[in-house]
Amino acid sequence: MPDISTLVLFCVATLGLLLVPGPAVLYIVTRSVSQGRSAGLISVLGVHTGSVVHVAAAALGISALLSASATAFTVVKYVGVAYLVYLGVRKLMRRDEGEEAIELRVQSKQRLFWEGFVVNVLNPKTAIFFLAFLPQFALPEAGPIGPQILLLGVLWIVLGMASDGTYAMLASALAGKVRASARVRRRLDVGSGVVYLGLAAWLTTEKA
Repeated sequence: MPDISTLVLFCVATLGLLLVPGPAVLYIVTRSVSQGRSAGLISVLGVHTGSVVHVAAAALGISALLSASATAFTVVKYVGVAYLVYLGVRKLMRRDEGEEAIELRVQSKQRLFWEGFVVNVLNPKTAIFFLAFLPQFALPEAGPIGPQILLLGVLWIVLGMASDGTYAMLASALAGKVRASARVRRRLDVGSGVVYLGLAAWLTTEKA
């Protein structure tokens, strides 16, 4: 299994990504603003239940890849860094799409949960992200890759629920002031782009 220093570095990198809100956070915040704290927290639970599916798929896929070729596993790790660079550049170059706010219809608690779950599970970008990010902290010499990916995935989900849950509670408390405008989205894009590029650069340095 990964050593403590690797797990600490993973948690730091994960928090760096989670604290810069992405589409899932904007969805959760909007739900919290429109329907209150409980709706936001239920949305968080649904989204991260969906993350469990992606983590399991990543663990199975990466394990199968390593059993086929250690070289292929190394290639995947470098491709993952390249994908993080792509995400960063894409975020920085994204243009405003107007000032309209996101409006969502009121949904039942069950609908909120399953909507968050389905949206996350069916998002191919989420699956690709886990395949790109989690292997960066898995080491073949530390033991079987599958359990390492599962452990890292569980840490991601726990930190993600804590981070997104905090956003949900803050958004519900400040519902009158929160607006999912294009201006806010642009600032979030710039922030997340910088984080992605910084993480990619750091991982490249670590591999050298």
